Amino acid sequence: MAKFDKQAVLAKMGQTGMVPVFYNKDAETAKQVVKACYEGGVRAFEFTNRGDFAHEVFAEVVKYAVKECPEMAMGVGSVVDAATASLYIQLGACFVVGPLFNPDVAKVCNRRLIPYTPGCGSVSEVGFAQEAGCDLCKVFPGDVLGPKLVKGMMAPMPWSKLMVTGGVEPTKENLTSWFKAGVFCVGMGSKLFPKEVVAAGDWAAVTAKCKEALGYIAEARS
Repeated sequence: MAKFDKQAVLAKMGQTGMVPVFYNKDAETAKQVVKACYEGGVRAFEFTNRGDFAHEVFAEVVKYAVKECPEMAMGVGSVVDAATASLYIQLGACFVVGPLFNPDVAKVCNRRLIPYTPGCGSVSEVGFAQEAGCDLCKVFPGDVLGPKLVKGMMAPMPWSKLMVTGGVEPTKENLTSWFKAGVFCVGMGSKLFPKEVVAAGDWAAVTAKCKEALGYIAEARS
C-alpha cells in the first residue's frame, strides 16, 4: 500500500518542483542515490521499470526509504500496461509514470487513488488523460516538444498540471525556461546522475546537484 495518498504525493512534487528519474540493477546503489537525493531536498523519486527483476530492486529500495527517507514518496516509471502498474502498487509505489497514455493503467491507479502521470505529446493527449482522471500529465519527450508547447497549452487549459521529462538539465537556463512556461514540476534523469558520478559512489555530488537544481527552480518561481 502506498505510504502517501494522491494529494500528498502531488503536493510533494509541486512544492519541490523536481522528480529524479533513476534506475540501477544494484539495489545498494539505488538506495544510496535515493538517500543522496533526499538529503538534497527531494521528496518524490521515480524508479524506472527498465531492467530484469527491476521490481525486486524497487521492493528493497522502498523498504529502505521508509526508514531512512521517511518523507520520500517512491514511485515507478516506464510503465506501459496495467499489470505492471498493479505489481508496483502492491510493492508500495506512491505514483505511476509512463512514456505513453494507457486508459487501463488509469483505471488501476484510480481504483487505488494512486496518481498516474502518463506521457503525452499533444494537447489532445493531455485532454484525454485528464478525462481519465490523470491530475498530472507528463510532457514527453521534453527536449523534442520544448517549452513553447507547454506555454501554448497552458493558455487555453490553465488548470493543467504538467511535468516535463526528457532532456531536462539541472542548469539555471534550462530550468527557468520550463518553469516560466508553466510546468508544475520536472522529471530529471541522466543529467542529474552522470554515470561517472554514480560509478565513483560520489553521493555528496548528487546531493549538491539536487540542492543546486532545486535552488534554480525556486528562483524561477519567485
